[in-house]
Amino acid sequence: MARIAFYPGSFDPPTNGHRDMLEAGLALADRLVVAIGVHPGKTPLFSFDERVALIREIVGEIGEDAGRVEVIAFDGLTVDAARDAGASLMIRGLRDGTDLDYEMQLTGMNGAMAPAIRTVFLPATPATRHITATLVRQIAKMGGDVAPFVPPCVARKLTQKFSS
Repeated sequence: MARIAFYPGSFDPPTNGHRDMLEAGLALADRLVVAIGVHPGKTPLFSFDERVALIREIVGEIGEDAGRVEVIAFDGLTVDAARDAGASLMIRGLRDGTDLDYEMQLTGMNGAMAPAIRTVFLPATPATRHITATLVRQIAKMGGDVAPFVPPCVARKLTQKFSS
């Protein structure tokens, strides 16, 4: 039976931190489901299709078999989407203690709702610990250089998005 890991997030935009978690998730599982949360009340910078394309390009840059990665949308409870995807693992990245406190609460709730899905915490690398998609969007919007914080394909798309 294939081990399926579920990696949820907004990925708006995907950052180098997300890239690291993609690599780590692929090392732990036979298949990785990248789940993009879609909320009707929020207007993301990148459309769902743009984020899917960026994630696929990042997987290609990693040199990983794209067949091991599925990208889906979800709009309900994350744990329900993970269960629907057949996942036994949920991947969560941790940047600092604040993330850990929040994620521990979430893990407890998810564990009560879906005990068969184990949450795996992966620490951010020192090089990516400070990166957030929110800050990346702000820097790009103000004309700053986001290249140190995102994969090259994302840097190009952010430049295109904000140069018009």
